[in-house]
Amino acid sequence: MERVPQYKIKQDSIITTKEVTTMIKHIFLDMDGTLLNSQGTVSTKNITVIQKSGLPTTLVSARAPIEMEPAIKQLSLTAPQIAFNGGMIFQPQSNGSIRALETHALDSQVSFQLISWLSEHYPDVCLSYYTKDSWLTTKIDTGIKIEMKLTGLKPSLTSKSALQHHAQAGIFKVMLIVLDKNILLKIQAELTNLGLTGIVVQQSGSMYLEITSQEATKSRGLSYIVNSENLLREETAAFGDGHNDLPMLTSVGTPIVMGNALDVIKTAGKFVTKTNDEDGVAYGIETYIKQTPVKLDNIEEQADSLQ
Repeated sequence: MERVPQYKIKQDSIITTKEVTTMIKHIFLDMDGTLLNSQGTVSTKNITVIQKSGLPTTLVSARAPIEMEPAIKQLSLTAPQIAFNGGMIFQPQSNGSIRALETHALDSQVSFQLISWLSEHYPDVCLSYYTKDSWLTTKIDTGIKIEMKLTGLKPSLTSKSALQHHAQAGIFKVMLIVLDKNILLKIQAELTNLGLTGIVVQQSGSMYLEITSQEATKSRGLSYIVNSENLLREETAAFGDGHNDLPMLTSVGTPIVMGNALDVIKTAGKFVTKTNDEDGVAYGIETYIKQTPVKLDNIEEQADSLQ
């Protein structure tokens, strides 16, 4: 049953109305192309406005927790965060560690088969994968160097023989960095035709293919937090720029799309803000998220009419 806000106007007088302006109580932010600028950093303006808003803020990203950590620290975030496109919902701890609240790793047998197949059929393609706490690869190649520069992290080198162990421990994301667009599309089509169950293959940007659990979606992660905090849909806002943000954008009351997004993504927004290189998140919070008291039109007249 939908909750209808009730507001006490005068003693023993209650008004319920559809004209109530609901305050936003939680913000959900995509990272790449949204919160982060083209240099992969959070601008001073975004940091200032997010902190000044005082609103619980959740980063919702395809990134791993270790890749989200710098932004979480910069923004001093304490709310639950969403990694791996919804594959993990976690609570940041004061000592820098994380506490997993809900996880959706790839099936161990499927992840083993997937990585083995990719290693055999595309040995020259940049391949790495993520566990809860680690970024792993068997070699440092051009693609890995690009990702290292973008995230500021360095992967741990592992061996093919250790794959079974990592699969059993839980692999949350397999990532391919493919510089040739034709090869990327070919791999994407072949992965779809493999018939592996419970996986989602998504292109991210122009050269990334990311494979996660079918159970891992941004909207599912958002729903977990909304339900745990007993929020109304109208009390939530989200910022995004990509196709994988669409389920999240359509799940909130105030969807705000970045100015650098494709037109097809912009149609999902209630508002379109500035680009990620123009502090679009800060502009969107200041312009579209009204942190004013809940109000009723002609409140005194309505209250008097109930006397």
